[in-house]
Amino acid sequence: MAASQRAELGASNVRLIKDKAARWGVTLGGGLVLIALLLIFFYLLYVVEPIFRGVDIEHQQSFSVPGQGQTVAMGMEEQSEIGFRFSDAGELSFFALKQKPGTDWQPGQLLLSEQVAEQPTAFAATQPQNKRYAYAVADGQARVIEPKFRTKFTDGRRLTTPVVDFANDGDLVQVDPQQRTLVKLAYEYDGESQLFAGVTADDQVIVNFLQANRSFLTGEVELKSKFTELPINGAVDDLVVTPDLRQVLVRQANRFYVYDVSRTGKVTERQLLNIDRRRFGEVTTMQLLAGASSIMFGHANGLITQWFEVSGENGRQYQYIREFKAGNSAIKDIVAEYFRRTFYSISESGEVGVFHTTSEADLYLSHVDDLHAEQVVIDPRANTLLMQSEGELHTFNLENEHPEVTWSGIWQEVWYEGYPEPQYVWQSTSGSDDFEPKFSLVPISFGTIKAAAYAMLFAVPIGLAAAVYTAYFMSPSVRKVVKPTVEIMEALPTVILGFLAGLWLAPIIENYLPGIVATIILVPLAIVLFAALSSVLPKVWRNRFTDGRAALILLPIVGFVGWFSFELSPWVETVLFDGNVRQYITNELGITFDQRNSLVVGIAMGFAVIPTIFSIAEDAVFSVPKHLSNGSLALGATTWQTLTKVVLLTASPGIFSAVMMGLGRAVGETMIVLMATGNTPIMDWNIFEGMRTLSANIAVEMPESEVGSSHYRILFLAAFVLFVFTFVFNTLAELVRQRLREKYSSM
Repeated sequence: MAASQRAELGASNVRLIKDKAARWGVTLGGGLVLIALLLIFFYLLYVVEPIFRGVDIEHQQSFSVPGQGQTVAMGMEEQSEIGFRFSDAGELSFFALKQKPGTDWQPGQLLLSEQVAEQPTAFAATQPQNKRYAYAVADGQARVIEPKFRTKFTDGRRLTTPVVDFANDGDLVQVDPQQRTLVKLAYEYDGESQLFAGVTADDQVIVNFLQANRSFLTGEVELKSKFTELPINGAVDDLVVTPDLRQVLVRQANRFYVYDVSRTGKVTERQLLNIDRRRFGEVTTMQLLAGASSIMFGHANGLITQWFEVSGENGRQYQYIREFKAGNSAIKDIVAEYFRRTFYSISESGEVGVFHTTSEADLYLSHVDDLHAEQVVIDPRANTLLMQSEGELHTFNLENEHPEVTWSGIWQEVWYEGYPEPQYVWQSTSGSDDFEPKFSLVPISFGTIKAAAYAMLFAVPIGLAAAVYTAYFMSPSVRKVVKPTVEIMEALPTVILGFLAGLWLAPIIENYLPGIVATIILVPLAIVLFAALSSVLPKVWRNRFTDGRAALILLPIVGFVGWFSFELSPWVETVLFDGNVRQYITNELGITFDQRNSLVVGIAMGFAVIPTIFSIAEDAVFSVPKHLSNGSLALGATTWQTLTKVVLLTASPGIFSAVMMGLGRAVGETMIVLMATGNTPIMDWNIFEGMRTLSANIAVEMPESEVGSSHYRILFLAAFVLFVFTFVFNTLAELVRQRLREKYSSM
């Protein structure tokens, strides 16, 4: 074999090896990309999955009820190490709930017991977070008790000690100036002011507002009493006062009275509500929910209904909102958690139900450990359930981390407390513990689509038109300059574009809105007009620009029209809009106008997306085989006919891919949306209002979310939704691209 043949064979072997290596490298890279995507997918599912788990109640300890008498209330300290119990005999008992290292505590061991009231006639408990209790005693008086826990650290160990504390310096409070016996009592306090409501032995309903006045000289607090007797006749079944000391709620069977209490203590009737017996059944109990905005009614048929105030023609009135089914027997008691809108029901049959109002979730309904529940209480962290049953107390480990999250609550309208109707709302945090989290992903998903739509509306016509002209009409010498220049734009950091959009472009659009609109309208018209005029020029002149340099002549024309539009803006604003177009849009048209709005986002994000669309589409058009266009021209077709009938159809898979890649870029964009809008999660196509997108929401709220919380996992769910969005878009794009390729590959 000749040396040249051996050399050629060796070179072929080397190329073969290189081809195989390249093929395996590409295959390996593609496989690794797929594995990475799958890992991201399953990690997001791993973080999100716990929010859809149900309630788990696991038995821990059982022991006899400590102390004497019947239980009227129970509670626990924050660490669920010590429980306490109030009896109908006026005794307060503290007892251990679990073994404590470093101590001799045993579950059920009595730690402290004290007689806090003599011969009590009624009992009241504040909302759980206020942690106060009151006994009504003789002569229409009341004593207020506050169980407390002192914690100290000894040798690195935490030791908690129960303490009995009396409000009002231990003095009795005269609730009824007429010294009548109180058979029912309700009590709340707000700082130093206090509100009592009671029912006397002769069925009179009384209200006593003790307003605190602090002396500027001595600093002493004086309680000024404002006593009122309500015009309610007959026996009263339930009595509740709100923690803000602004309402007294009274129930007589299915009649529900709402009384307002002014800041001076004046009591006026606001509403009398008759709860329909045929629809809901007999009312057996009522309880305020956490936040005290909702009242829960238990019914004899096992139904629990939620009511809260809704604005209407007659002001704010309590209205039926939703219901929960807690078995078939009568509801005996409803227990609210400290801060969440979760509540627990106890039926006459001893069943325990767990529900969450916002998410409308039925989380649990059963006889816990086959026990007949008589009373239930939840610790402040909602980790422990203490239940009394047949003379024994039982503690349970409670796992109910994310009751506020359900699939319907995320994607369907929810009627939130105080809202006039069901709505899609995202509001994850607030400065108040009474806040009701709102985790609807619909507004921010809508914002993502809205931002991408306006960006594509701006970017697609410009990007595709520029790509077609550059690839098909422009001369090679000019194309070598234009194409790299546009592609370099893609390297601009989006944070810089967002910064410029928010601080420079947004004020310009606000101050020169008529000029912006005029530019959008007049620049395309000027280009079309120039094309029409150029078609009637002498042939000698037209032939000078057949190599694609005509676009260079448009630059000064576009610049002049843009300058003219902005110069015309103040005159248009003065003549047509009385000197203030923003005020005209807001007041006359009733359209909300925000400085950082969708128009700003559309322009800024469109500017960022144009290079992606331009680069891919230009390559697709330029790659169309020349013999196709040359053959079309040779058969007598015009340049425009060749472009529309041959070139664009052949390049359509690449053009479609360019548009979808641009859409994917717009959907996932973060910094421009973050800096160029008000980040308001609203659902409105108004171009003069902003939005909040999935990616911007994650960027804003992830740093402030507590790891493992519902908020934290919902943000991961938002990331999962964004991942699915882009995956679906890319999959559809690939399917359509393949169909287009199959259709036009034979050309």
